[in-house]
Amino acid sequence: MERLSNQEIEEASLSDWRKLAQALHARFATSDYVEAAGFAAAVVEVADAEACHPEVRIGRGFVDVSLCTREDGVWVTPSDIRMARRISAIAQEQGLDPQPGTVTQLEIALDTAHEDRVSAFWSVLLTGSPHNKTYDTVFDPTGRVPGLWFQETDEHPTPRQRWHFDLWVAPEAAGERIEAAIAAGGIVVDDSEAPSFTVLADPDGNRVCVCTSSER
Repeated sequence: MERLSNQEIEEASLSDWRKLAQALHARFATSDYVEAAGFAAAVVEVADAEACHPEVRIGRGFVDVSLCTREDGVWVTPSDIRMARRISAIAQEQGLDPQPGTVTQLEIALDTAHEDRVSAFWSVLLTGSPHNKTYDTVFDPTGRVPGLWFQETDEHPTPRQRWHFDLWVAPEAAGERIEAAIAAGGIVVDDSEAPSFTVLADPDGNRVCVCTSSER
């Protein structure tokens, strides 16, 4: 299986899609549920013929699609790139408007010096099985809860903040999202790794990372 780097994905020039934490994501605007269902059905038909299994979610005024290959982890491969192009072609044929700048993904991060000790607990609690951890992250196979990844840290006493959110956004949306958070009372704690990630804090000091696939 050929795993593509973020740079290789960017070079594929998928204008409708954005790579977030692991997968490719796209959002297409729809006028009603009938239109959304028709688009989703067309995507499923093409994907099934290729033995591909994208995640498709219909909401009010949109259809979200994500693509990845699950094999010893979650990756983007050339077959995902090809399927992304086919799905974009279907959307264009049906006159749907892509909205790549609106895609987001929420990950939860837990700072811990004892990943091996705590990971089984969180895996069984969040997914119903202690065996849904891949590398440093617990993934729910059904996608009902966000991924939980364990960020290695030194030993530290409670009540230092151990939890934080990683909010993945399209690269072009990060600046506006950060500015809005600052206007709402937040502060920038660390932007030395931007645009890869920027650490913000709310007025009480609780931290969150705004992440993009850029420069990773």
